Amino acid sequence: MKVLIIEDEKPAIEKLENYLQRYDSSIEVVGKTESIEASVKWLKNTENEFDLIFSDIQLTDGLSFEIFEYVEVNKPIIFTTAYNEYAIRAFKTNSIDYLLKPITYNDFYNSMQKLESLRENLQTNKQRIQIEELGEIISQYQKKYKSRFLVKIGDHIRSITSDKILLFFAEGRNVFLVSNTGKRFFIEYKLEELESILDPQTFFRVNRSFILNINSIKDVLVYSGSRLNISLITDFDKEIIVSRDKVNLFKNWFSGIE
Repeated sequence: MKVLIIEDEKPAIEKLENYLQRYDSSIEVVGKTESIEASVKWLKNTENEFDLIFSDIQLTDGLSFEIFEYVEVNKPIIFTTAYNEYAIRAFKTNSIDYLLKPITYNDFYNSMQKLESLRENLQTNKQRIQIEELGEIISQYQKKYKSRFLVKIGDHIRSITSDKILLFFAEGRNVFLVSNTGKRFFIEYKLEELESILDPQTFFRVNRSFILNINSIKDVLVYSGSRLNISLITDFDKEIIVSRDKVNLFKNWFSGIE
């Protein structure tokens, strides 16, 4: 197996190289790049062959997702990062796994086993799939997001489609769905669970308590400390502020940059 490592921290590169050799001494690291620019250049060189990419997300010149906007890559990717806020975007970029730093060998081993399992179990025309074919299948896969939620109204159960949901919010340990009619319904989900099953093009978690539907936003006002204050298309009795660490991500989402 031939591996490309995209990483700008030398200790992290050395750790991955050690883990790869420990896992399988026949694995060859064929390339190491430290920036978006260098990675794009390496990937565009048709003489460079590889089977798997390990990529840090935050590089010195931006997020590594930008690499795959400049060059098409149909090979599996395992992302590594110290932050967990990029998970959904990672899995939309041929990712088979997402490792949080500091990476342990157990985490690394499980990712490699996941890769091997995909190779063993996925079949094309009843033949064992090869690793070079795996990325192409992953790239063709489109995640299905939850399109409706069941809510209870008295003794009745209703189904509310996602396009009729304004927002979700947490209050204490409870999470509520707010429909486009302004009605609130208790749902048995955590906001963290909702983040992984809602379409990220439509829904965004603006802070610890709120996930908004982009179609529910009427106006965005610059607030103190560079934060943002959101007003909705319908009256809502709670103030919704985009937390400081989410502002840039929110602006990208609101402007259509995935």
